[in-house]
Amino acid sequence: MTTPKLSVVVVTDHYRTIHRVVEQLRAQTVRSQIELVIVAAAGPDLEVDPCAAADLAAVRVVEMPAIHPMSRARAAGVRATTAPIIFLGETHSFPHPDFAAALIEAHRAPWDVVVPGIDNANPDSPLSWASFLLDYGYWLGSLPAGEISFGPTWNAGYKREALLELDGKLESVLQAGDALTATFRADGRRIYFEPAARLDHANVARKAYWVDERYLTGLLTAADRRARWSIARRLLYIAGSPLIPVVLLARLHRPVRLLMRQRRLPAGTIAALLVGTIVRTAGEVVGFAIGATARSEPRMEEYELHKLEYTGVRKGRRSDSTP
Repeated sequence: MTTPKLSVVVVTDHYRTIHRVVEQLRAQTVRSQIELVIVAAAGPDLEVDPCAAADLAAVRVVEMPAIHPMSRARAAGVRATTAPIIFLGETHSFPHPDFAAALIEAHRAPWDVVVPGIDNANPDSPLSWASFLLDYGYWLGSLPAGEISFGPTWNAGYKREALLELDGKLESVLQAGDALTATFRADGRRIYFEPAARLDHANVARKAYWVDERYLTGLLTAADRRARWSIARRLLYIAGSPLIPVVLLARLHRPVRLLMRQRRLPAGTIAALLVGTIVRTAGEVVGFAIGATARSEPRMEEYELHKLEYTGVRKGRRSDSTP
């Protein structure tokens, strides 16, 4: 058996939820160097396709009593990996064929984290673009390679030892928010953006669910920070909340301008982006003030597991970049 160079960790409720992700991994130019680690609830219903193991270096199944919260499941997946590089994948993120090869190559340098170039998998909707830009616009695939100051928690590749050194903190830093980036920054870890490692990410685009997900994104991010920030800092943030949409939009100026030059943004995207920042800000204010409710994380994890059901893309309608 080939020794894997890259472990891809994906949390799922059933194999059918990740079958497209597995198809994309099996299409990688270096598929024999990839170990797939599937984290799922214990039981007989996963039904892993036996063909996957034939193409990849290994397929490992980590059974948990439950996959919620997903941060705990991701941490279990990380600990089960054997490759020196770990990529935290999602049920709705689809790597291009050269993705793994480019990620492995980038990790030959002394980067602790390599963030791939990310593109929109369902680009016909302004709501999808607004979600995509707010969540991943900083790492748009058209932007140039180079060292960066922060990255996403998942949809990123890590040196295995960098994650395992966190040990008992792993579950907490793999929650929604920026705890992992903040921890790595404090430890002097270095992050690199490699657009040659391309990935398509699907985004919520159905109106009612879109508003809910935008709100939950802000709520859970702020709730995570609330546990780490002082009261004074939280109050200062709440007081300055009217400026948050301005700051978010200013940070996205570069990718938005690039996409507009490429004529890739559908009509209504800028308006949706503005609404999205306002809804997210409302969630952040509530999160900093009182935290998240017990129902907030399960609602968000439903979107994370089954995002393809909320894209608004009709079944049977596909394009090169549509999930």
